[in-house]
Amino acid sequence: MPIKGVISKARVPIKIWSDLATVESSAITQLTNTANLPFVFKHVAAMPDVHLGHGATVGSVIATKCAICPAAVGVDIGCGMMAIKTDLDARVVQDKIVAIRHSIERSVPVGHEGNKKILTSVNQWGGWQTWNNITALNDGKTGAKELLARAESQLGTLGGGNHFIELCLDLDNNVWIMLHSGSRNIGKTLAERHILKAKDEMKKMFISLPDPDLAYFVEQTVQYDNYMHDLMWAQEYARQNREEMMSRILKDVSYAVYGEDGKVGQLMNVNCHHNYVSKENHYGENVLVTRKGAVRARQGDLGIIPGSMGAKSYIVRGLGNPESFDSCSHGAGRRMSRSEAKRRFTLADLQAQTAGVECRKDEGVIDEIPSAYKDIDEVMANQTDLVEVVAQLKQFLCIKG
Repeated sequence: MPIKGVISKARVPIKIWSDLATVESSAITQLTNTANLPFVFKHVAAMPDVHLGHGATVGSVIATKCAICPAAVGVDIGCGMMAIKTDLDARVVQDKIVAIRHSIERSVPVGHEGNKKILTSVNQWGGWQTWNNITALNDGKTGAKELLARAESQLGTLGGGNHFIELCLDLDNNVWIMLHSGSRNIGKTLAERHILKAKDEMKKMFISLPDPDLAYFVEQTVQYDNYMHDLMWAQEYARQNREEMMSRILKDVSYAVYGEDGKVGQLMNVNCHHNYVSKENHYGENVLVTRKGAVRARQGDLGIIPGSMGAKSYIVRGLGNPESFDSCSHGAGRRMSRSEAKRRFTLADLQAQTAGVECRKDEGVIDEIPSAYKDIDEVMANQTDLVEVVAQLKQFLCIKG
């Protein structure tokens, strides 16, 4: 299906893969503010799951030249998905699902929790040797030592909010393991410190913006270089975090099913960011592409588009649509705020909408109820020109922070 809406009132057009009537007016305002920035290239692409975000819209793809806006990346730098298709027998896994859930919950800390001891994988990760070069932690601010210790303990942890671990079945009854997480507290802290620095730069240059959170860094400045350095480090931390969690989950499942480690065969492995920056070439020019709630979908790229807990998810292959800057949606996208979901829905609603799924069904996750999100099938129907479906998944276990 082609683009469903174009807004032409900004400096560059905004191309939207969703019915305009379904996009909040506040999100349209955010997209317009972004499209008016002087360094935005060609147009802004808004994915089918587009919705209001902090500073910049979630579900937006922004190509820029000679500048970057930290809020357009978001505060969970490198947040993304990982999925593995296994050779497990679905019947055996489902028979042991309660034991598997408890094992995973012991192995992977959730919420604000960290590991009780530093992992050996921390020292094996080469990026760990660059700790002392993280610029935002060498600016005289207090708490750097504590933050680094916390980041060490949080490598291999899930976090909270919409982060999750799931076991799913595809239409052929293959068992998939899927998870969603990012750069934890270290990424959030780095992002917030750089956003504040960008705001300071705007004041120094007497630049007034319609939304101060759209403050930016200009290329060939120390501030720009520092942000890009910390950004790339945090993106790799997020990827390593997902790898570490998946390693533990595979071990837990293997022991539960076979009584020993290393017995789970991997038939497909996908690991993709959806809050990040990448240097790419589009329309014949080298640009920075910022995807905030969007997945890269070049021709042949594998990606993951999850629904909510209780809803379907999709493994997809990119079609390489240049108008979306080779991108697709990162999920269903929220249709309402967390506070609104808590006001509107009850525990009975949550239990009904997650029937058949081994998961939390308490007040702490009502804001993640499926009805708080857009219809994943509608989102997929709006991006048939961006991706093709490789596998359709439905979870039977969901662990949330």
